[in-house]
Amino acid sequence: MRKSHPVRRAVLAGAATVSGIVLLLSLKPASDPGSASAAGGAAPPVAAQSPQGGRDAGAGTVTGDAARTQYGPVQVRLTMSGGKITRAEAVQAPKGGQSDQVTADAVPKLNRAAVAAGSADIDAVSGATYTSAGYAKSLQSALDKAAATAESDPGSGAAGEGAGAGQGTQVLTGDAAQTQYGPVQVRVTVSGGKITGAEALQAPQGGRSDQITADAVPELNRAAVAAGSADIDAVSGATYTSAGYQQSLQSALDRAGG
Repeated sequence: MRKSHPVRRAVLAGAATVSGIVLLLSLKPASDPGSASAAGGAAPPVAAQSPQGGRDAGAGTVTGDAARTQYGPVQVRLTMSGGKITRAEAVQAPKGGQSDQVTADAVPKLNRAAVAAGSADIDAVSGATYTSAGYAKSLQSALDKAAATAESDPGSGAAGEGAGAGQGTQVLTGDAAQTQYGPVQVRVTVSGGKITGAEALQAPQGGRSDQITADAVPELNRAAVAAGSADIDAVSGATYTSAGYQQSLQSALDRAGG
């Protein structure tokens, strides 16, 4: 049997060592732990700031009356600063069926138009004639309320949500009260410890509820102002809506008390 030459054994041993090192290197991560962490732990893109975020100092909100349309109510809320519209939003708009798509397309355009125009003199959105008309009507009522507030207290601007708007004035929104036919949510304006205005931001809608809401809510609003409390009588034929209105009204007044 032929013996291996010492040099040959050394060469073979060296080759084995190199192969082992190559194998170990191939198993090592492509990048060091620090760089892998940086890649995998990168911060997600910053989300766009919500339009519901903080308002500039001196800004306030005012909500127009709900305008009834063939497809449902439209109600507009404005943020005012320095007598100008800085933000507009629809707190109510037609929904259900095709109305969902029409509202999704039209309302953002109407919001932008209101801010750009600074008035209710805005063009109707194509394909959303009724929604546009209701929007303009509610927008005008919001502007009328803002103007009335400014006249009664020139330094106040629009009534500030949950804050002094003029001397001792607060605008407070109650919790949404769930009823058998839908939520009811009330906002009140309190000045000098008295309710000077009340409105329903949400009320049952759809089918027969539209007519009941249209009849009952104005009566409940007037009753809240007259009573100065949530101790108001239910409107005949609108028992559930009345009960939800009282519950939300009381929660708004509790905030005023706090």
